[in-house]
Amino acid sequence: MPQLPYPFTRHTTRRRLLGLGQWLLAGAVLPQAPRAFASVPEARSLSFHHTHTGERLALVYALNDQFVPEALFSLNHFLRDHYSGAIGSMDPQLFNLLHLVRQELGTQQPFEVISGYRSPATNDTLRNTRGGGVAKHSLHMVGKAIDVRLPGVPLTELRDAALSLRQGGVGFYPSEQFVHLDTGPVRRW
Repeated sequence: MPQLPYPFTRHTTRRRLLGLGQWLLAGAVLPQAPRAFASVPEARSLSFHHTHTGERLALVYALNDQFVPEALFSLNHFLRDHYSGAIGSMDPQLFNLLHLVRQELGTQQPFEVISGYRSPATNDTLRNTRGGGVAKHSLHMVGKAIDVRLPGVPLTELRDAALSLRQGGVGFYPSEQFVHLDTGPVRRW
């Protein structure tokens, strides 16, 4: 069973980081590594299609109770501010929330991403040009929010699944065709 050699924290030393890099490089070089990770029962995976950049991403982001650092780096880049290209640090718990939503709905469809990370400058611009609907202290700016939809899943079902989990905020935007999910306080709008 693939397992990270040690936890990755903000206190990880340079030596441990280099060792982890070698471990990840070995996984990247071995073509069977992604399939091996996906076959682990405790592996959690997600897939996405970004509606603004056209990019697609499918990966295992966690094994057992450990997040895969390489996957988090990929997710941070994928969910970057599509207006400015700025890359933020996404809350890994947001990925767990998305994983739980897909489980609740019984689907493996990729999430269509409308918005992930949003830089403060982009947030201010959108607030001043969109006539409302963009929060001044948006959780998008701190990597704790994402706007998504799931092909083949009615928005009301996506919203209801997220609400049933009681894991954070859920905003329903039927005219814009997305549901906002975040890892902030439990609330709805």
